[in-house]
Amino acid sequence: QVQLVESGGGLVQAGGSLRLACAASGRTFSSYIMGWFRQAAGKEREFVAAISWSGARTTYADSVKGRFTISRDNAKNTVDLQMNSLKPEDTAVYYCAATTFTAYLPTTPTRYQYWGPGTQVTVSS
Repeated sequence: QVQLVESGGGLVQAGGSLRLACAASGRTFSSYIMGWFRQAAGKEREFVAAISWSGARTTYADSVKGRFTISRDNAKNTVDLQMNSLKPEDTAVYYCAATTFTAYLPTTPTRYQYWGPGTQVTVSS
């Protein structure tokens, strides 16, 4: 089993930056594809970014491409999400997720097996 815990959320002004971290525990962390999702109040959970087990491949939602960067450090069992040029519409609870799926980088929540409890990100205008 894999346990995930997010940190780094908070309140920032539009145009600012924030870095989220996901700490994982359990075995075989490096073999998991990792993803970030977010869920705004009254909205469905949506894909943000994903990264392959090696870190060589990444994919992003169109809404965050060019502003957000996902990275991982398998030696430390961590996955980060660097968020720049934040907009009010980025306000949401952000979740870290892990999957053993390997064919491609999943962008749907149903493909991910393990989830953290989430961390709130609020962007003011």
